[in-house]
Amino acid sequence: MNKSSKNVLVTGASRGIGLAISKYFAKKNYNVFVTARNFSLLEKLSEIDNIKGFYACDLTKDGEIEKLFDSAVKTLGSVDILINNAGAYVCAEIEKTTDENISELLKLNVEVPYKLSRICVPEMKKNQFGRIINIGSVSGIVGEGYATLYSMTKSAFVGFSKALGLETAQYNITVNTIHPGWVDTELIDVENRTFDDEQLMYTIPQRRFIEPVEVASLAEYLASEKAKGITGQSINLCAGITMG
Repeated sequence: MNKSSKNVLVTGASRGIGLAISKYFAKKNYNVFVTARNFSLLEKLSEIDNIKGFYACDLTKDGEIEKLFDSAVKTLGSVDILINNAGAYVCAEIEKTTDENISELLKLNVEVPYKLSRICVPEMKKNQFGRIINIGSVSGIVGEGYATLYSMTKSAFVGFSKALGLETAQYNITVNTIHPGWVDTELIDVENRTFDDEQLMYTIPQRRFIEPVEVASLAEYLASEKAKGITGQSINLCAGITMG
């Protein structure tokens, strides 16, 4: 292991934004440990230099957060940077959302990042260094019709980043959230169920999707010493959607 580089844990790392973040941090010489549900995709990802290990699991299941943390620490020695990226999305009118939808999104989008942060912070305090970077959504800032449940869970990161940022500031720990808009990943086809491409593009002032590497590079900046004065913030990376 390169002792001069920091250790990063990325959730939801097998696809989309999480995959881009994992590759970007590895390219920048961080020691990266990844997790997602898909073993084969993680195994392939681990072939990249500086991806030091992986743990395939469903983080909503009892005991998996603790097992993930133990595995990451065993491999890396510590978790200096936690990137809470794993999340779920539901597109439905509110009356058509189910109790199962509510349980899944509250667990994965809210409870999991909270518990992972809770388990990582004590060691970060001890080491007098830590970065917690949450991947939210512009839907949690401006709201998204037919995604009320998703919007509600992603908006939780705003208060979480402020509160935990205040609580840990004296320990050289920062807590921030990136709120992407529409990102050019395979999930667009799943999420974009009510608009065609032309209609959707019309809602974006820059008339383009955000590239996953844009989210990754912003995350890496927030993890760096250059951003040590930024904490408790929610940063919208959305091609101008929040200006409307």
